[in-house]
Amino acid sequence: MPDLWEERKKAIENEYFYNEEKRKIEQQKRQAREEFIRVYGKNRCPKCGDEIEPITFHGVPMDKCPGCGGVWLGPRDFETLAQKDHRTWFDKWFQA
Repeated sequence: MPDLWEERKKAIENEYFYNEEKRKIEQQKRQAREEFIRVYGKNRCPKCGDEIEPITFHGVPMDKCPGCGGVWLGPRDFETLAQKDHRTWFDKWFQA
C-alpha cells in the first residue's frame, strides 16, 4: 500500500517546482520583450525588426510592416473592418 504522506509530499514538491518554472518563464518572456524594445524601439516589427508604418484601410488606422507585410490592428479595429466590408474579404476568410 502506498504511503499517502509521501505521495502528498511529492505532489506539493511537484507543484512548487511547476510554479517556479512558470514564474521563471514569464520573467524570461518579459525580459525578452524589454530587450527587443530597448534594441529596436517601440515602432518596430516583432518579426523582422523593420520600422512599422501607419496606414489607413477603409477608414481604420493600423500599422503595417513594409518588410514582411505584417499588419497590426487595435483592439476594436478588426470588428470595425468586419462591419464595413463583411461581404468581401471577411466572408472569404471565415465563411469558407
